[in-house]
Amino acid sequence: MRPLTDEETKTMFEKLSKYIGENIKLLVDRPDGSYCFRLHNDRVYYLSEKLLKLATNIAREKLVSVGTCFGKFAKTGKFRLHITALDFLAPYAKFKVWVKPGAEQSYLYGNHVLKSGLGRITENTAQYQGVVVYSMSDVPLGFGVAAKTTQECRKVDPMSIVVFHQTDVGEFIRNEDTLT
Repeated sequence: MRPLTDEETKTMFEKLSKYIGENIKLLVDRPDGSYCFRLHNDRVYYLSEKLLKLATNIAREKLVSVGTCFGKFAKTGKFRLHITALDFLAPYAKFKVWVKPGAEQSYLYGNHVLKSGLGRITENTAQYQGVVVYSMSDVPLGFGVAAKTTQECRKVDPMSIVVFHQTDVGEFIRNEDTLT
């Protein structure tokens, strides 16, 4: 386990800023202690400094994971967020989308959000902006990218895609063999 390089940190923070903007600093400087990001086997983990000190007693080869997996770096160098980061990013999300109860299941099966399933959307959401998808009862369901602006969403036909699916909580069941 090692600290992220400057390039890795920049890549990861750019991805996080698409969803939570400048609230990234709230993840690191928390009132309950100091937290950090560490890289282990191409995965980025979010953990407290206290847990980090305890993890140094375990050999790298024996360590499977520590803290919460925020995502992984692909072979090309791109950073991909994992669904396990949802609980930490949802409270700080700048742009949110709420889906109707009938569209929740479709979204949790890995489908995009259609206009017919859109309950609400944050004002002034730009096209291709990172959004956190919620149920109408304010339960975070996953991440996505806005396919249309807020104004365009009002005018499009009901079968148009308004949010591109990226990941959802149903991924735990669909990909339980590959998630670590």
